[in-house]
Amino acid sequence: MMKINFILNKKRIELDLNPSLRLLDVLRDELKLKGTKEGCGEGECGACAVLLDGHIANSCLIPLANLNHREVMTIEGFSETLQYQVLEETMTEEGGSQCGICSPGMIIAAQSILSKNPHPTEDEIRQGLSGNLCRCTGYNMIIKAILKASIRGEGLW
Repeated sequence: MMKINFILNKKRIELDLNPSLRLLDVLRDELKLKGTKEGCGEGECGACAVLLDGHIANSCLIPLANLNHREVMTIEGFSETLQYQVLEETMTEEGGSQCGICSPGMIIAAQSILSKNPHPTEDEIRQGLSGNLCRCTGYNMIIKAILKASIRGEGLW
């Protein structure tokens, strides 16, 4: 057991757990934050994406010990922002979400893309989504949603 202190969704928390536990498991099992999904468990699909110190990261690859004094934002925390509202609206309008497994990771990836470049090209969006798999919608609708969000959310990113 080890005490781990970090910021989760803008709140400081302290956990006393096995430091080798995956962040994904801690989020889902210990903290009951079920929005972050497990897809492949190998860092290949993006279903478990979170923002770690503002950068996209696969929570299935992050041991709890690596979180000390860092900041994690899950889809639950991000859902309280105006950026999320814009992305949710455009994903719905463009049909960018069907089964929902990839949606939290795709929205986290979209935030990561738009925070780096508020007016990305389609190619830049494709590159930014490259670590996220979607088996239902294909990517065209998701890309259109992100392009629309970049315009609608002018000044938010």
